[in-house]
Amino acid sequence: MRPVLVVPSYWTGAGLAAQGQFSYDHATALNDSSPELERCLNSLERAHITERILLLVVCPLTATAEVAARVRSIVQAHAALNIVIITNDEARPIMERVSQLAPRAIGEGISLRGYGAIRNMGLAAASILGHDAVLFIDDDELITDADFVERGLYGLNQETRQRRPIIAKTGYFYNSAGSPLADTTKAGPCYRWWTKRIEFNRWMRAALAGTRISRSNHVCGGCMALSARAYMRVAFDPYITRGEDLDYLFNLMLFGYDMWFDNQWSLWHEPPAHMGEYAGRFMQDVYRWVYEREKLAFAARQREFNQVTPAALMPYPGPWLTEALDERIQKTALIRSFLTSEHRAYAEIWRHGLTDAKQYARENAHRYLAFQRFWPTIMNGLWGDAKLGQVLLGA
Repeated sequence: MRPVLVVPSYWTGAGLAAQGQFSYDHATALNDSSPELERCLNSLERAHITERILLLVVCPLTATAEVAARVRSIVQAHAALNIVIITNDEARPIMERVSQLAPRAIGEGISLRGYGAIRNMGLAAASILGHDAVLFIDDDELITDADFVERGLYGLNQETRQRRPIIAKTGYFYNSAGSPLADTTKAGPCYRWWTKRIEFNRWMRAALAGTRISRSNHVCGGCMALSARAYMRVAFDPYITRGEDLDYLFNLMLFGYDMWFDNQWSLWHEPPAHMGEYAGRFMQDVYRWVYEREKLAFAARQREFNQVTPAALMPYPGPWLTEALDERIQKTALIRSFLTSEHRAYAEIWRHGLTDAKQYARENAHRYLAFQRFWPTIMNGLWGDAKLGQVLLGA
C-alpha cells in the first residue's frame, strides 16, 4: 500500500480568534511559544516516519500568509520528515477543480473551513497524489511507536471470516493519566444528563479485551485509517458542527460498510489545558446531535440507504440518537445557567438552543446525502491529477 498521514492543524492569526460556525476545540495562537504541532512533529521524527505527511493548515483567510510563514518555520526544523503543507492558497485550486467536476454540488464540501470539509480536503489531496490509504492523526497527539503506520495498515483491505471488508478502522489514544478510558471524575448536576463517559468506557473495556480487530461503535478521529475503497466512496459530512469522525462511522453504515476497532493501534493525546468557551462547545454539541438524529431519520426514508438505528449502536452512542436527547439538552442548559459562570449563555441555549438546532437540522438533513452523490465523481476526477499534484508539491 502507499499510505499518507493527514494532520489537520488549527491556527489563529495575530489578534484573531476562530468564531461562529468555524470555531474549533483549540486553535494555536500565532505567537504561541510551544505549539502542539511542534511536539507532534517531534514525535513523528523520533518514530522515524518516512511516509508522506499532508499538513492541513486551518486558519482565517486574512491570516493565511502569516500563519503559513510560522508553520513553514516549524516544518523546516524537521527536514527528516516528508511534509506537504496545504494552506488556503493550495486549497483554492483544489476547490476550483471540485466545482468543475461537480458544478451542481451545493456548498463547500471540500475546503479548509469546518471539521468535515477539512477532512475531505485531506482525502482530496491524498487522491490527487495517488495514495491508496489515509491515516489521520491530530496535531495535539504524539506517536511513540516506530511501527505506528504498520499497525495502522494492519488488516486494512482484508476481510473478516464473515467476508466483511475492512476498509476503515480506528485505534484509540491514551490520555494524560495514561489511560485509554474517559475520565469519570467529573460529576455533579452539571454533568448528570450530559456525559457519555460511562457508556463509552463500557464499550471500550469490551473492545480492548476482545480480538485485535472488532466491529466498532467508536471512532478516534486522531487515530483513523481509511483505504481508498472507503474514502473514494464515502465522504465526511461538511454540514455537521463537530463529531465528524463518529459521524463518518454512521455514513459508512448507510452504505453497508463498518468501522473496525484495532486494540493494538494507539497514540498519546496531549491537548492544551484550555479548550475554549465551554458554553459554545455545548451549543455545537446540541447542533451536532440534533442534526445527526435528523439526518439518519431522513436517510431511513430513502430506499438506497441502509438504516442506522440507536439499537444498533448500544451502549454508545445509541442513546444520543433517541428522542431522549431533547430532555438531556434542556435539563443541562437549565442547570448550567444557574451553576456555572456562563449564566446568560446557557440561559439563552435553554430558551432557544434546541429550537434553533432543530431548525438547522430540518433545513440541512438532506444536504450530506445530496453532496455524497457527487463524491465518487469528484474523487475519481481528482485521482492522480498531475496539475494539482504540482501545486501541492510545489513543482
